[in-house]
Amino acid sequence: MTDQIRVRFAPSPTGMLHIGNVRTALITWLFAKANQGYFLLRIDDTDLERSKPEYEAAIYESLTWLGITWDELAHQSKRLDRYAEVIKKLKEDGRLYACYETSEELSLKRKSQLTQGLPPIYDRGALNITEEQKAKYESQGRKPHWRFLMKDEPIVWQDQIRGEVRFEGKDISDPVLIREDGSPLYHLCSVIDDADFGMTHIVRGEDHVSNTAAHIQMFEAIGFKTPQFAHLPLISDAEGGKLSKRLGALSIIQLRDEIGLEPLSISSLLARLGTSDPIEVYNDYAPLIENFEFSKFGRGTPKFDPDELLRLNSKIIHGLDFDHAKIRLAQIGLEEITEEFWNVVRANLEVITDIKEWWTVANGPVTPVVNDNDFAAKAIELMPPAPWTPDTWKEWTTAIKTETGRKGKELFMPLRQALTGMDHGPELGDLLPLIGPEKAKARLSKQAA
Repeated sequence: MTDQIRVRFAPSPTGMLHIGNVRTALITWLFAKANQGYFLLRIDDTDLERSKPEYEAAIYESLTWLGITWDELAHQSKRLDRYAEVIKKLKEDGRLYACYETSEELSLKRKSQLTQGLPPIYDRGALNITEEQKAKYESQGRKPHWRFLMKDEPIVWQDQIRGEVRFEGKDISDPVLIREDGSPLYHLCSVIDDADFGMTHIVRGEDHVSNTAAHIQMFEAIGFKTPQFAHLPLISDAEGGKLSKRLGALSIIQLRDEIGLEPLSISSLLARLGTSDPIEVYNDYAPLIENFEFSKFGRGTPKFDPDELLRLNSKIIHGLDFDHAKIRLAQIGLEEITEEFWNVVRANLEVITDIKEWWTVANGPVTPVVNDNDFAAKAIELMPPAPWTPDTWKEWTTAIKTETGRKGKELFMPLRQALTGMDHGPELGDLLPLIGPEKAKARLSKQAA
């Protein structure tokens, strides 16, 4: 194995990718790119009951849309023989031992320990049972689960984000690595894969810190060098609570299809969230890769603010030229939008799907708001002849002002409300030629058009 940095992102195809796990994927990928490293996409699909092909397809689609590429693809479901091989060795070495307690019996043990003020750590009672007791349990139909025997020694690592992390082996409950049905659990499969694929760094959420302590001893038990670790603080919502409100609860596919976000609005925010760098919009990954360092990440809980995401997205939209915009417009079924229309309305878009509203304003039907029939009639009377140009609005409003004496908001707002049915939007000097005299006249006459 070379000195090349090797990392992985390992989603389970049991659900859609959301902001939280995509942040881990992005940061891992940026780290690899910044160091000319290798990025493995590993599908953790050993849970056959919950793993679905549609979720796996969505993982590929989400990452590809975001621009996150991988050097190799692996599936845990294709590596079961390798897991069995390692499991056999760990049993022979005495690091995996059979346990016959039921979940109810284990629950009672934990309650008893807590009542006595003791930590709820497995008491290793299974190490003391006799062959006769094992035979009795098996005659009752019990099948063993298997635990990993932790060594009573310090476990210390230098985390890329948290600094020195220290555990004592005696304080960690021996983790269950094999279920009663003989299938291996995530912890063992992940360690074997990380070892076999030569992972040099593991990037994941801080909720895995205690798992890492046990994983380090597992790496040693199977005879592989322990990788380095970077544990990212978990993000919260804008109020500091669990990430479950508004956009944070949506999958990446929904953020694309239902909200209409651009991929780099998501990446621009997630790459800098929780770092010392300012959050700003990026049009490509180059600066994010060039400036990536784990030392910039703090240990505090970063807050995900959907308004910040929408602000970044609007900046991308406002700077999007038509050649790029028409690709996105085609994806939302608006191939007929012209460059002229795009340039008029893009400054009023927060997400690209907002353009549908302005397309309706220009083409109808619109329910006009007319509160002064006499003023509307005068506006129709003074309407300039076709063809309309960007100068038509000034010509028209100047004539109305001279004739009625109205000016400012009293002049412009009634016209906007009648022509668009709204009290805000693009400059009417630009929008008016897109509406045209026929629809303008109909709307001033209170006819939806």
